Amino acid sequence: MAKAVVFLAKGFEEIEAITPIDYLRRAGVQVQLAAIPVDNKADLLVQGAHGISVQADLTFDDFASQCASDLPDAVFVPGGMPGASNVGACALALDFIKKMFDEKKLVCAICAAPVVVLAQTGILAGKNYTCYPGMDQNLAEYCKGKDKADQCMKGSNLLADKAFVVDQNVITGRGPGAAEEFAMAIVEKLCGKETAQKIKAASVQR
Repeated sequence: MAKAVVFLAKGFEEIEAITPIDYLRRAGVQVQLAAIPVDNKADLLVQGAHGISVQADLTFDDFASQCASDLPDAVFVPGGMPGASNVGACALALDFIKKMFDEKKLVCAICAAPVVVLAQTGILAGKNYTCYPGMDQNLAEYCKGKDKADQCMKGSNLLADKAFVVDQNVITGRGPGAAEEFAMAIVEKLCGKETAQKIKAASVQR
């Protein structure tokens, strides 16, 4: 059974988080929701950007201890602000994402998260990606300086009109309206086309 972890931090975009969680669980993926600490405090009940709270399964610290020698197959970071910024401010979460990438595991982020979170790890260098419109204009801010941003994003290519982009083991999505297509791209990568097609038919997707 494939395993995935979703990083939830206060201010996450609810549609972008719940849609992939739902479809991944329909596909039989074991999904854990890990609460990212904000101001050194991690509450299991994490409030989204629009006031919808989601109960995480465990804190990030507990998750990191649990999977120290057994990485999941995928990590997913929803967008939303300040949710993405709260994940991006957690150095241990960034280290984990980089480790997942280096180990050829699947790294997924949507909306603000590709720029606010993934960019500063350097994993988008040389990659095609997409993100919420206009977020790429603030890369210097999120990467803590223009020189660092240029280094972290060297050779990257923004496909601004794409709902989602798959480039090797990185999947990025554009925003809330792309959450379903983005989620199904993750399902297909983890579980195969046959499973993805079954879920697509059963859920009456467009």
